[in-house]
Amino acid sequence: MRTQAKNTDRPMAGKPFLRVLNGETVKPPPVWLMRQAGRYLPEYRETREEAGSFLDLCYTPELAAEVTLQPIRRYGFDAAILFSDILVIPDALGQKVWFQEGVGPKLSPLAGPSDCRALQLDAVEAHLAPVFATLRILARELPTETALIGFAGAPWTVASYMIEGGSSRDFLRAKAWAYEDPEAFGQLIEVLVEATSRYLIAQVEAGAEALQVFDSWAGIWPEPEFRRWCLEPMAAIVQRVKAAHPSVPVILFPRGAGPLYEDVALECGADGLSLDTTVPLGWARKRLQGKVTLQGNLDPVRLIAGGEGLDREVERILKELGEGPFVFNLGHGIDKSTPPENVSRLVERLRAAYVTS
Repeated sequence: MRTQAKNTDRPMAGKPFLRVLNGETVKPPPVWLMRQAGRYLPEYRETREEAGSFLDLCYTPELAAEVTLQPIRRYGFDAAILFSDILVIPDALGQKVWFQEGVGPKLSPLAGPSDCRALQLDAVEAHLAPVFATLRILARELPTETALIGFAGAPWTVASYMIEGGSSRDFLRAKAWAYEDPEAFGQLIEVLVEATSRYLIAQVEAGAEALQVFDSWAGIWPEPEFRRWCLEPMAAIVQRVKAAHPSVPVILFPRGAGPLYEDVALECGADGLSLDTTVPLGWARKRLQGKVTLQGNLDPVRLIAGGEGLDREVERILKELGEGPFVFNLGHGIDKSTPPENVSRLVERLRAAYVTS
């Protein structure tokens, strides 16, 4: 939450994306899209085939930098987000992680506290050295007006994959563990808070100018557990990152948090909140904007559909949030079936809305 004017003399403070996270209103608002580098782009698919496995792509700096740059070349987004995955953290901690074609991420699931004790916290930064190399390449090669975003998954979301062995519809194993043995589950969360904080701090030192923390499954908890397993760990990460790099802005994305977005805005110390598609924009403008910069929240399916409906939704979002600090984005990641020309239409429509204003 903003309690004072931000530092405006940090390096690259003239970039629109960083200015908005510093509390300014910029017209047109800066735009980037979650998962903007990905399978909807033919050039990405070519590079992905060259890399071999998905993790090989994440850990090959030249290729990871290339796919990060592809949407910047194509669309001129105001920010590039590091191409990687939230599951590099459990991989770095020593858990077996792989990606199964047509299925998604798979992990050897943690069975209990003894598996947690085997996690190798001190190996994280060395294991993730290729990610930092990717950031150094991007810091050199991005256009001067384009900001560079680093990211990580939030502890709860990452823990859910570690315990379930992959994605889940009901999170039964992970939630049961938290309910039945909160002390042991809390130890896992603390390991992830520390690993994630170290990882993000090292990303800044490698060239990231802003950071986003994705808590994609935050919305599955009742309020008390949301506070304990989502809000408090995110707040701890922000605190540790800000202790090392006070001027680097942090965006949080507690997807599905509903009215608890306001608690995140008030208590976590973040500079920005990324809104999921379900958040009412009038409510967000009144209750959140002014406390933090807002980001969001176009429905990714609306981007697939395109056409005049997309134009109208862009205009509606701008009308609701464009008069304050705001970054245009999606309410979740771009889908692989999205026509690339619809992304062009979105960017053109967004910027054309301010040509005569």
